[in-house]
Amino acid sequence: MTVWTGRIDAAEGDAARRWHQVVQPLAANQPAGIALLGFACDEGVRRNQGRVGAVAGPLALRKALANLAYHPTQPLYDAGDVGCEDGDLDAAHQRLAAAVSQNIQAGHLSLVLGGGHETAFGHWLGIVNAHPSQRIGIINFDAHFDLREADLATSGTPFAQIAAACARQGQSFNYLCMGVAETANTQALFATAERLKATWRLDTEMNPWQLAETVAQLQTFINGVDLLYLTIDLDVLPAAQMPAVSAPAGFGVEISVIEHLSRLIAASGKLAAADLVEFNPAFDTDSHGAKAAARLAWAICRDFKPR
Repeated sequence: MTVWTGRIDAAEGDAARRWHQVVQPLAANQPAGIALLGFACDEGVRRNQGRVGAVAGPLALRKALANLAYHPTQPLYDAGDVGCEDGDLDAAHQRLAAAVSQNIQAGHLSLVLGGGHETAFGHWLGIVNAHPSQRIGIINFDAHFDLREADLATSGTPFAQIAAACARQGQSFNYLCMGVAETANTQALFATAERLKATWRLDTEMNPWQLAETVAQLQTFINGVDLLYLTIDLDVLPAAQMPAVSAPAGFGVEISVIEHLSRLIAASGKLAAADLVEFNPAFDTDSHGAKAAARLAWAICRDFKPR
């Protein structure tokens, strides 16, 4: 909790509070709220031949959130970090899943701060453990499908892993990927997405003047599932807005669009879990990336409507 520090405007009373003044350590039997959990891991990024450093993401994102103005949300809790110091990503996924499941079963929104996008598989496992009979829809804001096939799990395989797990369990794979860059996904990946009956929207179709069509596609997906898992790979943003990722985007989707869509999802009454992944403070410029990521997390919490 020592990272939660910042400015205090005591003369202006409670209405001048900031996040660091309201976040509490997570404990048992607290009122339902929003449980922030770090996944301090970039083993999947390393395996995927990316720029490592996302292991430091959770700490940097907490620092960026700490001094933001507090406006009413559900209670905010910090549930600590799950790590992967030994390179055993499978075991780390199981620890993440156990923590997420416990938080969701306690009535909280699971908000995970990554970490590489390998975060998604462990996060999804925790959601399914908490809601085994629900039809879960995955919304991924991402330049990449992350549907690669590989011998070992990486930051590029989480949704292929989820699809395979759904097939084994006789569950439907409900996956919408928004912000897909044709330049960053091979024909093989598009073919895999087709085979898995995934839906997507290209980054070139998500300009601000196309917002109505984008929202319509998103709403159709939301209407077809029971619960939502939102995962934001920060490389969906243009490199000028988000330099601090393994693979900065040459085009990307404007943060104003991503924030608007994230708020709609948060306010849908179906959101069970969300995460922000791939933030790498080693490549941040004057905290530009940290501030952008924190803004998105803040917006989700601000508009979150409990189920």
